[in-house]
Order: sequence, then structure tokens, then C-alpha cells
Amino acid sequence: MSEDDKSVTPTEPTDVDSVAAETSTEDLGVDQSAAEPGTDVKTAADDATLEDMAAEEAAPEAELDTASGKRNPLRIALAAIGTVLVLALAGGVGWLYWGHRQDVATEQARVDAVQAAGEQAKAMLSYDYNKVDDQLAAAADGLTGSFRDDYTKLVQETIAPGAKEKKLTVQVTVQAGAPVSATPDDAVVLLYLNQITTSADAPDAATTGSRVRMEMHKDGDRWLTARLTPV
Repeated sequence: MSEDDKSVTPTEPTDVDSVAAETSTEDLGVDQSAAEPGTDVKTAADDATLEDMAAEEAAPEAELDTASGKRNPLRIALAAIGTVLVLALAGGVGWLYWGHRQDVATEQARVDAVQAAGEQAKAMLSYDYNKVDDQLAAAADGLTGSFRDDYTKLVQETIAPGAKEKKLTVQVTVQAGAPVSATPDDAVVLLYLNQITTSADAPDAATTGSRVRMEMHKDGDRWLTARLTPV
């Protein structure tokens, strides 16, 4: 074999070499721009791993938020306390308002009952023998049911016949009056009275003083006498 025969003739690239040359770093999931010496290489697999780790860390917080949103014992307790406080406040305001109304009504009753008792005492105890039946019948209109019946019977059986027989004339004035007790619908009143009396046997006027205790009851817008008792 000659020297020319022994010289090496360049060979064509093999299939293996072609595949290796055509395979790029992009096919391996590597960012070519970042694949420089001395730098970290970040792959798609690394990104997936980081996302999974972040999701796992966030999951407990999400579960806690969801749980607290649905049933938070502290929030429920605060809401219940707030509701109770609001109801208690509303009830307290209502009670105070009702109490104020009662106080105002009671004070008015003290005034109205004394005035009504004075007028009623004059109507019941004053009369003229010539008009005694009409006068005392009118006075009975200001009395309550059972007391009206008792008073009417007393007038018909005793007072009117005696006034006519003795020609009595009685005039009563109220010197003073004060409430003993009072509520918006009931009151007890003490009255100081002067009584001037004339008769056929004693034409000169005779003046006497007396005290009476009157129990008053409000019926609608009227104060009626439920009882009159000499003191």
C-alpha cells in the first residue's frame, strides 16, 4: 500500500453527530439566554415546584379565613352582646319614657282631683229646702255607681224631708284642699269646709267648720266621688 493510500480521507458526519448538533438547550427546557457560565439555570420543573410550595402554604390560611367567615365564635359573641345591649337600651328608654308619662299624669291628677273634690263637696252638701230634690239629684251625677245609690237613698229618706220640714238652707265653701295620695286614675283628697246654716227655728246664720276625706276616681275625662267621709 502506498503512502497515498494510507492518507486519511475526511469522513461525513454520522447520524449520531447530526442529532446531537440539532438538539438545542431549548428542547431540554433550558433558557439559553440564562445558560451562561456562573449563573443558575431555572427550568420549567423548578417553576412548577415553587408554585406547588406556595399553594401548600396558602391553603391553611385560606381554610382559616373560610372557616372564620362561616363561624367565628368571637364575632358571633360580639354580635349577640350588641343585640342584647340594643334591646336593653331600647327597653330602658321605653321604661323611662313610660315612667315620665306616669309622673306627669300623677301630678296632673293631684291638681284635677282636688279641684273636682271641692266642686263635688259643695254640690253634695249645699242645698235650699225649696229646691233640695233637684239640687241633690244633680249632685248625685258626680258620684260613682255604688256611692251614688247610697247617697240618693240618704237624700230621699232623710236629707230632703228634714230640709223641707225645718226650712233648712245650707251653704258650703271650701277653705283648703290637698291631695293625700294620687295616681293617674285615683286620688284621695282632704278638704277643709265652712258651712253656713239657717232654718225656721234659727234664722240667724250659724257657721261651722268641718273636714272631709274624699276618694276620687277618674272615669274618662271626669273625676267622680267614690266616697265622702267626715274626719
